[in-house]
Amino acid sequence: MKALSSPKSPTSSFVPSRPERPGLGILCLVGTTLIFAGQDAITKHLVALYPVSFIVMVRYWVFAVFALGLAWAGTRGKGPGALAGALKSRRPLIQIVRALLLVSEIALMGLAFRYLGLAEVQAVFAIYPLMVMVLAIPVLGERVGWRRWAATGVAFAGLLLIVRPGLGAFQPAALYAALAAALYALFMVLSRLVSRDDGAATTQVYAAGIGALVLSLWGLGEWPVLPVADWAWLGALACLAVGAHVLLLAALTFAPASVLQPYNYLMLVWAIGVGYAVFGDVPDAWTLGGGAVIVASGLYALHRERLRARRTPAGGPPPQPVTQKEGRSA
Repeated sequence: MKALSSPKSPTSSFVPSRPERPGLGILCLVGTTLIFAGQDAITKHLVALYPVSFIVMVRYWVFAVFALGLAWAGTRGKGPGALAGALKSRRPLIQIVRALLLVSEIALMGLAFRYLGLAEVQAVFAIYPLMVMVLAIPVLGERVGWRRWAATGVAFAGLLLIVRPGLGAFQPAALYAALAAALYALFMVLSRLVSRDDGAATTQVYAAGIGALVLSLWGLGEWPVLPVADWAWLGALACLAVGAHVLLLAALTFAPASVLQPYNYLMLVWAIGVGYAVFGDVPDAWTLGGGAVIVASGLYALHRERLRARRTPAGGPPPQPVTQKEGRSA
C-alpha cells in the first residue's frame, strides 16, 4: 500500500478534518517516500535469500492487524454491532478482486527487486499513474484528451528505453515491474469504483484480510529458517510499512492529494541514492533517461488534469487525481 487519492479514496477517509498546512503535508510525504525507499532496500535484501511468498505473508499479517485496529478505532463507542456493520461490503466481488490484485502486485515487485536494482524497478513502475488514466476510461467512464494520450505514448517510449526489447541489454525481470505497474493501476481504478459504496474500514480490512489468507495458504509451506538478524530485518520491514502508512495519512491530513502528487516522484531519486549507498548499484544512462521521460510525462498529465479541474463547471463531476500507493504499506 499503497494512498494519495480523491476525497473518497479508501485511505483518505480516515483523515480527520484539520486546517490545511501544505508545507507540513509535503514534508510528511517526503518522509513517506524516503521510508518506502528503505522498505524497498530491505525487501531486496530479504528476497535474495528467502521466498517472496513468505516475506509478503509476514508483511500482510502485520497489515491485517493494523487495518483491524484502524477499523476498531473508527467505530469505538458506537456499540457492539458498529464494527461488524462497518466491515460489511456492498461490492464484495470487486473488493476480492482488488485485494488479489494488490497481493499480486506486491509479490511481483518483490521478484523485480530480486533481479534488478532499486532505481531500475522504480523507473519502470513510475508509469503506473498514466496506466490508471487509461484504465479509468472503460472502467469509470472518464474522458481523456489528446494531450494526455500523447503523454501516455511518450511515457511508453520511456519504458521501452529502460526495457530495450530486442537488444542485448534487455532484462526480462523488468517485465515484473511493468506487470506490477499494470496490476496496481487496475487496483487503483477499482479502488475508486468501490469507494463509491464502501467505507475506508471495509476496504482496508478486505485488502488486508484476503491478502493475509491467500498468502498464508501459499507462504506457510515455504517457511524458511531465519537467523535472528533476518528476523530483525523482517520486523523492521513490517514496522516501516505501518510507519509509512501513518505518515501518509498525516500528509493527507495537512495537504490535498493534488498538491502532494508531484512529490511522489521523489521515490526514483531516493531509489537511486539508497541503491547506490546500500548495494553499490549505479543505473545506466538508458534507465535514467527512460525514467526521466516517464516522470516528465506523468507531471505533464497531472498538469493537464489540474487545468481540466479548473474548467469543470460547478456541480460537475470532481476530478480524480492519480495518486500514490496504498499498497506499499501492505
